[in-house]
Amino acid sequence: MTATDRSLELINTAAQAAADKLAHDIIAYDVSDVLSITDAFLLASAPNDRQVKAIVDEIEERLLKERGAKPVRREGDREARWVLLDYVDIVVHVQHSEERVFYALERLWKDCPELDLPEDAKATRGKAEEHAKLQAAEEAADLGGEWR
Repeated sequence: MTATDRSLELINTAAQAAADKLAHDIIAYDVSDVLSITDAFLLASAPNDRQVKAIVDEIEERLLKERGAKPVRREGDREARWVLLDYVDIVVHVQHSEERVFYALERLWKDCPELDLPEDAKATRGKAEEHAKLQAAEEAADLGGEWR
């Protein structure tokens, strides 16, 4: 079994919405062979809680407007560290970068086929690592200034 056309439409719309809100490391997996509850997972992350919320809101808005899809379940809103949107055909995980590293969902689904995504979404790969390095350099520079 493979992801349905409907699932692929939802995944691509959600991935583009996430990319438009500057999500990091957007990736999607066809999990239809290993899970009976959904066809595909979309993973995305952001460096802070506000951006996680913005990404989730944009995905939800675009899927409703462009695909007529509403999530049957939305979890993790309050903390905005890991928000899950369940659309039955697809499940979207938007995680804070720290949660993304800690839970490493990619490791769980690495044997599943990766789905092709819009170019904007593909261009987000490696952004979390870039952001972390930049942040570490800024913090080191700030610390250096304090010790003088």
